[in-house]
Amino acid sequence: MEIVNNFREENKKIVFTNGCFDILHEGHLSYLQQARSMGDALIVGLNSDASVRRYKGEGRPVNKQEIRESNLAALEYVDYVIVFEEDTPMKLLEAIRPNVLVKGGDYSLDGVVGRDFVESYGGVVRVTDKVEGVSTTKIIESRKSGK
Repeated sequence: MEIVNNFREENKKIVFTNGCFDILHEGHLSYLQQARSMGDALIVGLNSDASVRRYKGEGRPVNKQEIRESNLAALEYVDYVIVFEEDTPMKLLEAIRPNVLVKGGDYSLDGVVGRDFVESYGGVVRVTDKVEGVSTTKIIESRKSGK
């Protein structure tokens, strides 16, 4: 991946995270800002529409991948967005070999896909602080109930 090679040539500490980012909310923003603060370049792996449907079920994603991708790319603390079709970001992790793998506060270290791989070459895995009371699922449920 050319972008990764460029970051490495510039001796940048590469941070990677991934997710659906279906309805971008304050929890996502906090998590992405925290992730970016852990290195010099933040690469976000974005689940494709088909991947989100397999993971979250019918009716998801709410926003198509092009919208989700452009929303993420517009954030000043996101350096690059890569859409992936698979159910997990393992192929991306193997290609990127980030210095830091980050997941949001909903996860435990043991639940982070790719943790063993990243730690095997000396990378670190971190879980960010959680913003309580906000999630895409809660937003969708509240809209359905009219609250």
